[in-house]
Amino acid sequence: MGLHPLCIPWFLRRCLKGPISSKNVPLQNDPFIPSLRALLPIYNIGGAAALKLLTISENHTYCADDGETRLILRVHRAGYHTQPEIHSELDWMTALHAAGTVSTALPVARRDGQRLSQIETEGHIHHVSAFTFLAGDEPEVGAHLADRFEDLGAITARLHNHARAWERPASFQRKRWDFDMMFGGISIWGNWRAAYASPDDLALGETLESALHDRLSDYGDGADRFGLIHGDLRVANLLDDGQRLAVIDFDDCGFGWFAYDFASAISFHEEDASIPALQAAWLKGYRSVAPFSADDEAILPTMIMARRLLLTAWLASRAGNDTDSVYGRGFAPGTLRLAQRYMDEETV
Repeated sequence: MGLHPLCIPWFLRRCLKGPISSKNVPLQNDPFIPSLRALLPIYNIGGAAALKLLTISENHTYCADDGETRLILRVHRAGYHTQPEIHSELDWMTALHAAGTVSTALPVARRDGQRLSQIETEGHIHHVSAFTFLAGDEPEVGAHLADRFEDLGAITARLHNHARAWERPASFQRKRWDFDMMFGGISIWGNWRAAYASPDDLALGETLESALHDRLSDYGDGADRFGLIHGDLRVANLLDDGQRLAVIDFDDCGFGWFAYDFASAISFHEEDASIPALQAAWLKGYRSVAPFSADDEAILPTMIMARRLLLTAWLASRAGNDTDSVYGRGFAPGTLRLAQRYMDEETV
């Protein structure tokens, strides 16, 4: 996200410069470290390798470096994704890498060929996945980012084209990011109402949620607009090495609206003055590769608002992680400002 060191992407700066978590928890107090260190040899990494915490968000992510090889280790949040869902994420990343569709990290298997390990900590079973290290830097949000957002639009279109054409394994399972998953009976990221106490604030949120439901229902989920997406293309999940823009962290990939991938790209920056220019650049890049209809463009404000409300729920239910430490304060009031503007402009 480029505005704070805690939001540096999980493949780079902390691996090179050391952990800079807001909590600055010593590794000897990290409950995952002993189990992760025991896993290193099965990934052909020396057991004495430097092991550094990168981020605490939905998952805990680490960098192992034995002087010859850098490896990214992701400890998955217990109970969030099933084992088949994680395998399906790795399947898509592997297929994208093989096809050369985008530049992304490659899942790394253990010596025995398995792609997942399991560790038990404090009574919870956590899956662990591993990835190759990618060099690069996180783009910073601002008008200067327009060129990179044009590239991101083209990359997103290539991702969507691959998703439409790819013959998924019969075992493929990923979450469906529809209204019910976001705000309905499932509400997987929590309840946005936990961010508010004022009756007026809650009333505006309820009105917004109802408007989002109606607009998304009208837009529909036909195959031309709904399919396999990355789901979290925010700048913290991009790496720019000066030559190419790489996409990382497919942890939230699943079935959703293709237009939602733009909304995710501006996560936490929806009020930034540069967003109209970034949207125009993204659309230009996308349309250089694949169609993006007038109806698709018209739904973008709704996708942006749905993503923002979903992030509000996520921050309210994940208080204390690195992202909350940077964006938590002031985020919920900003959502209300955006909600009022959306209601004024989009529901006349």
